[in-house]
Amino acid sequence: MQRTDFSFDLPEHLIAQNPTESRTSSKLLYVNQLRNLKFIEFTSLLSPKDLLIFNDTRVIPARLFGHKASGGKVEILIERILSDTKALAQIRSSKAPKSNTKLHLANDIEVTVLQRVNNFFELQFNESKSICDILEAVGHIPLPPYIKRVDTKSDSNRYQTVYAQQSGAVAAPTAGLHFDKPMLEYIKTMGVKAAFITLHVGAGTFVPMRVNDISKHTMHSEYLELSAEVCELVKATRANGGRVIAVGTTSVRALETASASGVIEPYTGETRLFITPGYKFISVDALLTNFHLPESTLLMLVCAFAGHGTTLKAYQYAIEQQYRFFSYGDAMFINNAKI
Repeated sequence: MQRTDFSFDLPEHLIAQNPTESRTSSKLLYVNQLRNLKFIEFTSLLSPKDLLIFNDTRVIPARLFGHKASGGKVEILIERILSDTKALAQIRSSKAPKSNTKLHLANDIEVTVLQRVNNFFELQFNESKSICDILEAVGHIPLPPYIKRVDTKSDSNRYQTVYAQQSGAVAAPTAGLHFDKPMLEYIKTMGVKAAFITLHVGAGTFVPMRVNDISKHTMHSEYLELSAEVCELVKATRANGGRVIAVGTTSVRALETASASGVIEPYTGETRLFITPGYKFISVDALLTNFHLPESTLLMLVCAFAGHGTTLKAYQYAIEQQYRFFSYGDAMFINNAKI
């Protein structure tokens, strides 16, 4: 298939620039029936036999602002922390910095550009504090490029799931942003089980595909951890006639990466899994997800799960119904389980 097969026209005013007043007040489109719901009504679509898989990655304040010795402004987006003093990052400046260039951040923090590594730069933080401490002190929440405003204090809370635990993401697993603690507690009282994987969402999730033939696309790499306990819960759920419901495309990617052998197994390491139409899903029965960018790998994954025509029809319906799109937008639910 071609990249342009996943295109759609989205009015700019439907790109959510801010979160809703409360997490659960977003809208929810039940794709199988093209039915409009409030997100809080997601519980009505659940059964006590079901298993929800959440991504517990925590977004780090990965955006840094500074300048070169010449005075030229630079913007740094940390992609991955390599050690207490080294990291891979994207750098935005008038000219790409050369090796050994010194960058100056707030609080007199100095960073040295060590080398270029593909689309990233390896940086050395010349401080006694760890990079994590530096980010907490002077970093900003890395809002996606389609949110046309600076981050605020409230984003530190709302661009983070209430169950986030493992620091390392530079973008939120957005389907999880709709859950608050009372809703999670209510789901628990229903008898619905929950399990957690960790997939650190990278900035590559926002990089536009540069080839039209999607089979020639090189998928970005993200770090993943999925435990033996989760594997056993997945197996038991399906054996009991329940559904494995992935909360977000990152949970899908994690579950399916761990199922590459045909049976889900514990997994720790990198994943470059690129899911496109024609993919046979092994461990996911239903999907809760937000609405994604045109021609994005995330939209391609949803098309693989729900069907290309069904997905684009649902997107067109959502546009007509004035759903809000992308990270701070509304959600959709797709049930593919034969129950």
